[in-house]
Amino acid sequence: MKIIDMTNDPRRRQFEYFRTFSNPYASMTVNCDITHLRKTVLENGWPFFLTVLYCAINAANDVPELRRRIKGDLVVEYDKCLSSHTVALPDGTYCYCCLDCSMPFAQYLPYAQAEVEKAKRSQSLDDGEDPARLYFVSSVPWVSFTSVAGPVPNPPDSNVRINFGKFFEQGDKLLLPLNICVHHSLADGIHVARFYENFERRAREI
Repeated sequence: MKIIDMTNDPRRRQFEYFRTFSNPYASMTVNCDITHLRKTVLENGWPFFLTVLYCAINAANDVPELRRRIKGDLVVEYDKCLSSHTVALPDGTYCYCCLDCSMPFAQYLPYAQAEVEKAKRSQSLDDGEDPARLYFVSSVPWVSFTSVAGPVPNPPDSNVRINFGKFFEQGDKLLLPLNICVHHSLADGIHVARFYENFERRAREI
């Protein structure tokens, strides 16, 4: 990671303004077109969630502002961030699984499946040595939500949060509710829009 000098950053005024808020988060939900992605998943027998996760994390990592975190008095920018997603357990609870999604998809898929099985055995809620480097990812595959809000710590952290809902048909398209929540001192609507553009591009090209 590298340190960002916010005194010379184009967003320095927005940074200083929004970092003082008790709730500095901005959240958006968009119904993303996954028509091609769903077809490809079915044809290849890929796990749907892990495929969507791969597209979403790489879409976020393509936007430098979404890799920025506040650490004390500093702002740092990671070269890449990892995902920490919830894994359902038989008793109705869940644990966390941390993944590196930066590798080629053919290499990522068996690695991710093995890590999920490992997470089910350990059943840990540990965020690891550097929680700031994570994207926090959840899924609510039973509901096609139009918005979502999750718990955040006090004082607020600056991790990006991503949430998937239940996909649904609209005309000849298959749409996935995809929510992203960002710390507004580090990212604006234009960065969120780039995330969605990147996600739909990756969903078409995978």
